[in-house]
Amino acid sequence: MFKLFKSVTSTDPSPDSVSTLKPHTPACYEFDAELHTRVAQQVLECYQIAEKHLNLHFPRPEINFKLRGRSAGTAHLQLNKLRFNPVLLAENSDAFLKEVIPHEICHLLAYRLYGKVKPHGKEWQSLMVGVFGVQPSTTHSLDTQSVDGQRFDYHCGCGPVKLSIRRHNKVIRGETQYRCRRCKRELTRAA
Repeated sequence: MFKLFKSVTSTDPSPDSVSTLKPHTPACYEFDAELHTRVAQQVLECYQIAEKHLNLHFPRPEINFKLRGRSAGTAHLQLNKLRFNPVLLAENSDAFLKEVIPHEICHLLAYRLYGKVKPHGKEWQSLMVGVFGVQPSTTHSLDTQSVDGQRFDYHCGCGPVKLSIRRHNKVIRGETQYRCRRCKRELTRAA
């Protein structure tokens, strides 16, 4: 059986750094062994494609399925870690395998090759197209209705606006104030 892997050594970003692999311990979400194994295999295949194309060796990242919210995946550059949303994965497995995994891997590869660069800049885009043949897109178009959190009603000169609970709490705590992107007016809480 294929094991998920975790990097347990240095966070050295050089292509020469080597990671030690060990099994990943699942957290408190329902573990879908078959689907998660497919993701891990796709990550390995993507790394093999990248290594062959770039003629370099890259340490394998830690993979976990603990990401929540509307993001499909995230790449933690210095930690060499990929996090995937298990709910969106279960609902959109084909899109994950074809688009989300290469997208996140390209972030890690760009960091290893070029250091700190723009997240979706020319380096990342060239890896998406040149290595994986995937059209670079900064956001996914997956249906996130099942993972949408509570929304709060605000309004501006243009009309109603929904804020996430995180943004709403920042407004309540006085940490920030949001403006409408169109009319540039400050958003106010709907009564």
